Amino acid sequence: MFKQIYEIVMVNLKSLPERLGASLVIIVGIAGVVGVFTALFAMSQGIASTLVSSGDPLNGMVMRGGAQDELNSVLSREGLELASRAPGVRKDASGAPLAAGELIVIAELPKKGATLGANVTLRGVSPQSLPLRPKLKIVEGRSFTPGLQELLVGRGASTQFEGLEVGNTVRLRSSDWKVVGIFESGDVAESEILTDAATAQTAWGRPNIFSTILVGMESAEAFAPFEAALKADPRMSNVEVKNQLKYYSEQTERTTSGIRALGTIVAIIMGLGAIFAALNTMYASVSSRTREIATLRAIGFGGLPVVISVMVEAMLLALIGGVIGALIAYVAFNGMTVSTLGGSFTQLVFNFRVTPMLLLIGVIMSLAIGFIGGLLPAVRAARMQVTTALREA
Repeated sequence: MFKQIYEIVMVNLKSLPERLGASLVIIVGIAGVVGVFTALFAMSQGIASTLVSSGDPLNGMVMRGGAQDELNSVLSREGLELASRAPGVRKDASGAPLAAGELIVIAELPKKGATLGANVTLRGVSPQSLPLRPKLKIVEGRSFTPGLQELLVGRGASTQFEGLEVGNTVRLRSSDWKVVGIFESGDVAESEILTDAATAQTAWGRPNIFSTILVGMESAEAFAPFEAALKADPRMSNVEVKNQLKYYSEQTERTTSGIRALGTIVAIIMGLGAIFAALNTMYASVSSRTREIATLRAIGFGGLPVVISVMVEAMLLALIGGVIGALIAYVAFNGMTVSTLGGSFTQLVFNFRVTPMLLLIGVIMSLAIGFIGGLLPAVRAARMQVTTALREA
């Protein structure tokens, strides 16, 4: 039986060039399915990687109760002072509490190659903000000077928006701001522009107002007593303390769930189309080889070798299509930097991540499509009545 399988499979594969046009229908269709699926999920992976890497498990975020993100939270300067004195707050080398009030506002700048403005996050930060972000490194220029309208720009924002190069002056809130530095952090902060919190409060007309208070905790166990101490004070009763890592995980789920759902729906619809294309092509292949299959059956070849030969052809074509689609997606999208709207992050800058797991899933999907598309034609070929087939041929 194994010899029969080998012989009939080889005969089948050698005749593929004669059916090149029909075979390309399967290859191109499945390559399209795998390519689109991989690209959409690479986008989701890139966003998730950017957001999750932003969280520090020992950083706490104090926000107004019920606020789902920083943009919708409002806290007072008094809240910053109370949070700084609460139990469980880590101290720096000089003994000062690691607590920073930060103001999130929306600025507008044109994206590169465009004339219309797009939203970009401007974060007003306090002196302790940078020590709480140890991954943030200034790679060009210097940090802003408190009290001056100077900007420290994330690398991602500088690549996506016009004029955010060191030494340039941009117009924000009807006044001129000078770009004095570029930083890299490998996380969501690279999508933002940083400046002095007090300067941002004045420019945006929000004196003594913060969006969130970022706090360094002594340990993971310090979160609960820290939050309890704040809520015990009537002035801070309507606040919520979130672990920064958990906060960004929640933002990740909200931002990427829609993309994953879209990718799944598109993959299913295109996959069904590819299956029907494979069915049609393999039925045509079986019909064109009626005499050949009948002759093989007449000289003693069993039904199983016939089934396997048709399935091998379908799955081989599907595999070729899957590999081509995966390679195209990898070459075209892996590492590509783009920006998109991302919840409270306005324009979120991220890189597509075509991971080995995504490529493997794409190839497995192509094999599944080939299996389904080849199964019914293979069964039809095996059940073909020899005498009838020879007479019809």
